[in-house]
Amino acid sequence: MPSAPGERTAYRRVEITPDAAALVRLLTDRHGPLMFHQSGGCCDGSSPMCYPDGDLLVGDADVHLGDLDVGLERAVPFWMSVPQYEYWKHTHLTVDVVPGRGSGFSVEAPEGVRFMIRSRLLTEPELEAFGLV
Repeated sequence: MPSAPGERTAYRRVEITPDAAALVRLLTDRHGPLMFHQSGGCCDGSSPMCYPDGDLLVGDADVHLGDLDVGLERAVPFWMSVPQYEYWKHTHLTVDVVPGRGSGFSVEAPEGVRFMIRSRLLTEPELEAFGLV
């Protein structure tokens, strides 16, 4: 399972908002340790999916972008499919939460909210740290 280039730098490729982190803590109480995966698939396209850790098997077709600090003892891993990573490798991602129904497969769906990604282009120092220039 590959990691994103430069994953172990002072910069982070993926972060989480305080509201989304609070929801992850609540969902962890209900479901146990969680993970995120962003596939870029047909149905929920750019919505990150949140699963009980281990429910979705990751492998060589996935890139580990980093671990989200949500204020729990255990960080929450964030994975992305290789094709989606190739498309988004020059962006910084922030996991946020907004009202609305997401996918029925993601654990937040019954809460009436959904996780979403906010993105920005990486800065020059970030690009250098991640080996992308």
